[in-house]
Amino acid sequence: MLGFLTARRAGLDDPLRLRRAESTRRVLNLKLNPDRDVDRIHGNGINSIDIETIEGRYMLSGGADGVIVIYDLENYSGKPQYTCKAVCTVGRSNRHVHKFSVETVLWYPYDTGMFVSSSFDKTMKVWDTETLKPAEVFEFESNIYNHHLSPIARKHSLIAVGTKNPKIQLCDLKSGSKIHVLQGHKAEVLSVRWSPRYEHILATASADSKVKVWDVRRASGSLFSLDQDNGDKSKSSSEAVNTAHNGRVNGLSFTSDGLFLLTTGTDDRMRLWNSATGENTLVNYGKVCNESRKGLQFTVSQGCSPEFVFVPCGSSVAVYVLHTGELVTMLRGHYNNVDCCKFHPDHQELYSGGKDGNILAWVPVLRASDMEEESDQKNKGAADSSAGNRALQDAWSSDED
Repeated sequence: MLGFLTARRAGLDDPLRLRRAESTRRVLNLKLNPDRDVDRIHGNGINSIDIETIEGRYMLSGGADGVIVIYDLENYSGKPQYTCKAVCTVGRSNRHVHKFSVETVLWYPYDTGMFVSSSFDKTMKVWDTETLKPAEVFEFESNIYNHHLSPIARKHSLIAVGTKNPKIQLCDLKSGSKIHVLQGHKAEVLSVRWSPRYEHILATASADSKVKVWDVRRASGSLFSLDQDNGDKSKSSSEAVNTAHNGRVNGLSFTSDGLFLLTTGTDDRMRLWNSATGENTLVNYGKVCNESRKGLQFTVSQGCSPEFVFVPCGSSVAVYVLHTGELVTMLRGHYNNVDCCKFHPDHQELYSGGKDGNILAWVPVLRASDMEEESDQKNKGAADSSAGNRALQDAWSSDED
């Protein structure tokens, strides 16, 4: 690491290379932090968590008990050991609380004054963070499995909603109404995701084994359906044409650049797709245990090289290299199945929630071998610094000549 610092100081290396190297090192050293706890508020399993991107300070959680909690992740104690406190809760005593399980919670992408929750009580609520009261309530005819807001949209304020009904609903935050329906799936829609690259592109996953990609500006059907066999009819049965998985597809996640789309299904497989062409990249992640009948929230790292995928796998979180499928490690600490996880790109930390009602913090821990390596690099760093200075002097001399 000292070598990267010296090269950056001397102008011999791209500053982004140092940042990526340190981010990667931190992700590879993720461990369950014994010094950091998260307040246990939920009396039942945790279905969804989200961290706002404005300050990277506040985290939302939604549970099977219908409760929503906002946590402050900052450490104000000045001590290594601290607890992330719940700053406010929409509990059972709140008259606006969801009656049944909260399946998804999401911060509004542009400020922390608003968040959105959806539930099996057939409602989606847009909350004012200051008052903890719904500013808008959307009612549906069936259970809601998932909703998503575009992280980059400037020309629309649509929320995509997946329900037990095969039709995907598009709700407009500005007008407070449902403005459009996307038809094409034949079973409940378990996951929906807007592209972080193009604000009108939406991906949807269903229990009919299909994943569809839509341009919501088009009045016609989807752009394409993902095909695990890449159009090779000899490999697919007549009943399974253009299917992404051989079971329910219950998880979607775009990479941070929007170039690739990850899907998970109850066939215990995870697949990586080219989001522009719909091509299956055929990366083999092996068996990825997936017993969830509902949506599964998994996450992708940001700023690393290579990128990593964190996916719930039973009572553990499996960490894979995105483009090779290599299993890096299994993060074990929950007492029951993990249903959701969220990567914090500001600090390269991971938070996971499970049916045990706990939210666990996984943070980079410097190992003894890393400390020895950094100690060994100090002498090398001095040599690198001299080399860097000589390179600069040579460059200046040539300029003067």
